[in-house]
Formats: sequence, structure tokens, C-alpha cells
Amino acid sequence: MEELLISITKGLVECPDEVSVDVDEPNEEGVTVYHLHVAQSDMGRVIGKQGRIAKAIRVVMRAAATRNDAHISIEID
Repeated sequence: MEELLISITKGLVECPDEVSVDVDEPNEEGVTVYHLHVAQSDMGRVIGKQGRIAKAIRVVMRAAATRNDAHISIEID
């Protein structure tokens, strides 16, 4: 899952070397939180107009997680 998030994000940004992901342990509800870190100059590229790109990334990641019977959340830091 982490590799999928990194590969999606690296295709969007100008500084792919600064993309990183931190993964939290599943909480009491079984939700694993992925914290996506990008360069400050690339933040707008990852979020998109009115959050459309961020929403699309979350949809793709949730679909992949559903195939693995997992529950995830993506936070863009």
C-alpha cells in the first residue's frame, strides 16, 4: 500500500525525491493512517483545485485497501 501511494504521488510532483510516507499502527477501529509528506512547493499539485486530486488519490487507495480487507486513511502533511 505504501509503495502504491508513493508511486502515485511521485508522478504528480516536481520533486519526487522529497516524497515520503509514514504509516501509523491501526487504531482501535482498525484504520491505518498513512501520512504523505511532499515538498511545500508541490503541495498544490497533490491537493489540486478544490481538493480533487487528493480525493482521487484517497479513492484509489481505499479501493486497493478494500481488495486487501483493510481500512485506511490518507493525510497530506
